[in-house]
Amino acid sequence: MEQISALVTAINGVVWGPLMLVLILGTGIWLMVGLRLMPPRNVILGFRLLLRGRTDTQGEGEISAFQALMTSLSATIGTGNIAGVATAIALGGPGALFWMWCTAIVGMATKYAEAVCAVHYREHDSEGNFSGGPMYYIKNGLSKKWHWLGGCFAFFGAFAGFGIGNTVQSNSVADAMHNTFGIPDWLTGLVLMVGVGLVVLGGVKRIARVAGVLVPVMAILYLSLGVLVLALNVTEIPALFVLVVDAAFNGTAAVGGFAGAGVAAAIRFGVARGVFSNEAGLGSAPIAHAAARTNNSVKQGIIAMLGTFIDTILVCTVTGFVILLSGEWQTGESGAALSSNAFEALIGGGHVIVALGLAVFAFTTMLGWSYYSERCVVYFFGNHAVKLFRLAWVAAIPLGALANLGFIWLLADTLNALMAIPNLIALLLLSPVVFKLTRERVPLIKQSLQDKATG
Repeated sequence: MEQISALVTAINGVVWGPLMLVLILGTGIWLMVGLRLMPPRNVILGFRLLLRGRTDTQGEGEISAFQALMTSLSATIGTGNIAGVATAIALGGPGALFWMWCTAIVGMATKYAEAVCAVHYREHDSEGNFSGGPMYYIKNGLSKKWHWLGGCFAFFGAFAGFGIGNTVQSNSVADAMHNTFGIPDWLTGLVLMVGVGLVVLGGVKRIARVAGVLVPVMAILYLSLGVLVLALNVTEIPALFVLVVDAAFNGTAAVGGFAGAGVAAAIRFGVARGVFSNEAGLGSAPIAHAAARTNNSVKQGIIAMLGTFIDTILVCTVTGFVILLSGEWQTGESGAALSSNAFEALIGGGHVIVALGLAVFAFTTMLGWSYYSERCVVYFFGNHAVKLFRLAWVAAIPLGALANLGFIWLLADTLNALMAIPNLIALLLLSPVVFKLTRERVPLIKQSLQDKATG
């Protein structure tokens, strides 16, 4: 086992090394330049389309455009927003938050391109439902010599989900519930198994309905609490911005229990945790967007890019500022415990709020990732494997709550990177299609909204 762990550690060091970070950021920058900065210039347009997407019935698909975004957000808003941000700051210093922002900005272009390709190249499965995502836009958009990349993505995605989207989540919740309320790990695992099972066994439509309620409610509540804490200390906000930007380019000296971090560490952990949080470039979110009820891939892409904006620019920033404002980042603590201590230091009962927030976010993450991994399994084995997969997914939850997941964390993190590689290659090869569709359709979308507003 030690040899296997050493091998995975070595692979992890390569796939999450400088070349991967360059590939992720490079792809996002290439797409952003080719799109002429369209994503950040059209955030308001995205929210307008999102609100209309709640009731828009035009086009084919299984779930509304709004539900597709909520399903993708259910998988991204999770431990990365609470534990991931804290880990980035604990290891990379305050400057890591700046590089998370940079990853999110270029990640908006990546997420947009993923969704455009997912809808444009999606196909019907044997039961008439839509299937899409990197494996399908590789299969239907690229020549046969590239098709093996689609198989690689689906293989890594099927197994990565059981780690990062299942057992790791249940383990994090069990740990938080035990430390905060003294609840036994087995009980937490059992409750999660029943709750997730009731939703997952109903398929993507039930997942979308639950996500469409839980995700916006919990995100708004969490953001409201964080903004309240920051508002009570509003005079300190300018100094926090200065601290973050200065540390991003000059590093952070050792202070208190913080060991110090250079610029390289800030970039590495900021980018890596940013990608872990918003999953831009990973290839997971487009699987959900491919099921959206729409006849316009560009419109869905504009809605999809909001996922990165909401996840990192809003939620992660609030968490990061609370951590920096509290001063707890200087204690040497890390992960969810650091976020919990930060909220507790600034507002009474903060540790309870973080524990409950982590539980709900992790619950919705298990829902979203179940659909991602399910579609990867269907790519290989067809729809007859769906029931067996869902049962296996639900059965793995209590095992994760009880197990020591140090190796699983490492393996899942490695598989996530291996998912990203074929997806990013495909996005670069398909970027001319994305650019062409964007030039043709964005003006039409804006004109249509203007006509409806004046009509």
